[in-house]
Order: sequence, then C-alpha cells, then structure tokens
Amino acid sequence: MTLAYDALLIVSFGGPEGPDEVLPFLDNVLRGRKVPQERKLEVAEHYQLFGGVSPLNAQNRALIAAVEAELAVSGPHLPVYWGNRNWQPMLADTLAQMATDGIERALALFTSAFSSYSGCRQYQENIAAAQAQVGPRAPQIDKLRGFFNHPGFIEPMAERARDALAQIPADQRQSAALIFTAHSIPTEMANGCRYVEQLNEASRLVAGLVGHPDWQLAYQSRSGSPRQPWLEPDINEVVRALAAAGKRDVVVVPIGFTSDHMEVVFDLDTEARATADEVGINLVRAGTVGVHPRFVRMIRELIVERLTPDAPRPALGVLGPRPDNCETGCCPAK
Repeated sequence: MTLAYDALLIVSFGGPEGPDEVLPFLDNVLRGRKVPQERKLEVAEHYQLFGGVSPLNAQNRALIAAVEAELAVSGPHLPVYWGNRNWQPMLADTLAQMATDGIERALALFTSAFSSYSGCRQYQENIAAAQAQVGPRAPQIDKLRGFFNHPGFIEPMAERARDALAQIPADQRQSAALIFTAHSIPTEMANGCRYVEQLNEASRLVAGLVGHPDWQLAYQSRSGSPRQPWLEPDINEVVRALAAAGKRDVVVVPIGFTSDHMEVVFDLDTEARATADEVGINLVRAGTVGVHPRFVRMIRELIVERLTPDAPRPALGVLGPRPDNCETGCCPAK
C-alpha cells in the first residue's frame, strides 16, 4: 500500500463530562436552532440524572484505543486523532494539533452510519470551519465512505439483536416484536436525503440475519418545535400499541447509533423502559456495535479501501456501497 494519508480522524458529536458542562454543551448543540428553552432545560435534566456526564466521550476513547490496537497489529500504521462538533476535544483544536504534529492529509470516520444533514454533511461543514480557523497549515481531510450496509456494521448489529432475543423465553421468542430505532429528524430534512431508505435497508438486513420477520422501524429523541413535523412513529407510542395488541415482549435495536450514548441510555433504557413497565410489556434493549471486533476491523477495511487501487467495497443488500464523496447537494439542512 502507498500511504497517501498520514492519520485517521474520528469525528463525533461530543458530550459533557460534568454537571457544569451540560448547559454550555447544549448551547453549542442548539445554536441556530429554534428549540424552546424549556426543552433545553428538560434535556439538561436527562444529563444530570447521569451526573452531568455523557457516556459518549468514554465510548469514543474506547473505540480509538481499539482502532489503534487494530492498526498496530494489521496496519496501516496511522496515528488516530479525535475531534467533536459540540464539546472538547473540539475539531478546530484537534486540527491545530494535527498541523503541529506535521499531519498533512487525513481520513475521517464519522461516527454515524447513515446519510443525513446532521450525520454527514454538517460534519463536513464543521471540518471546513475548523480548517478555516486553523488556517493554511490545516490538514486536508477526506471522509471514509458511509457504512450503513457494510458487513462490519450489519453483522455485529445482528449479533447484538440475537443476544437480546435470547433473553426472551424460548417459547415466546418468535412472537416477540423486533423494533429498530433511530434518532428522529424533521421530515423536511429527511425528504432531502436517504436516511429513511438506509435505515429500512439496514433494519431489513439485520432482521434477515437473525431470522425474525416481525420487525418495524421507529424513532426516538425528537428535540424540535412541536409545530414542525418529525419522523414518526415514536418508540413510546409503538410500545403502547404493541401492548394494546397483546404483545408480551419487544426487543429494541438502536440501529441508528454506533454507541450507547445519552439518546440510548435515557430515551431507551430510561424513558422507553418506563413506558413498557407502565403498559405491562417486557422490553429488552439490544446493544450497539460499540467496540465489537468486527466493527473495529471494518474501520481498518475502510481505510485500506482508500489506500489500495481496486480494493473490494463490500456492501450487503440492494443499495450498494456508498461513494467516497457525497453527491453534489445531498443531505441539505432542510
């Protein structure tokens, strides 16, 4: 392999790591968005239930350590950096450090598997803004392709779903509902990207691997104005409807997330579980890919793709592999 790149950059959302950081973090998240103050304070309380600490940063550190170990053993031997959109380490600070370290050209992994404004294009805008802040010495950054249907994402998610289904009594397992969840976004934004299509395809692929045809896609973590249409149905309403229809068990698979961060541990483990308890249905939540060895190996494979001419580009299902570079005008903000 010819090393056309000299680093890997992990690009993520960020999260507070103490009570005093919660509101400043949310100010960064919500800047420019019409979110009511009472909603911001409500979300702040979610973080305070966990000591003001988002699990996301610790999980990103674990992912970075796993990727570093994978690259150290199998190559290519690239240093791994980490920059966030909304909290330390901020992207501009990371790019400045990369420039100081002599990094000229890096590949970037976005910790979102699906195409959307907030999951892809906005990260590219964040990188461009950070490069402008750093100035001419800022490294060039090229993103790795999206991986929503890569075997290294689908297969670990199927394993997580299978492990969750195994927690249902054997005589009830086949009749359990399998619900895939992802972060809701405004419908206007969804209409400009392939978010819903990709989520449905990834869910179909995982359900097929676990041999469970009774599945559906639901959404969670809505944060916008109640007057603005967002993707539905909400996971809590789905749980209520399943209970009303006589279902006894539901397995929730957070396919829209790569790690168990706040939208998972509060919106699913706390809020959706409380809804399930209220209506008398057994809810089991599947894990995310996290640092699953197959997922970590996938990251290396995506790097090798970009370094090796004519390398295979694996993708399951009918939608094919995502391109290296996004289509012009894809995933607008609205």
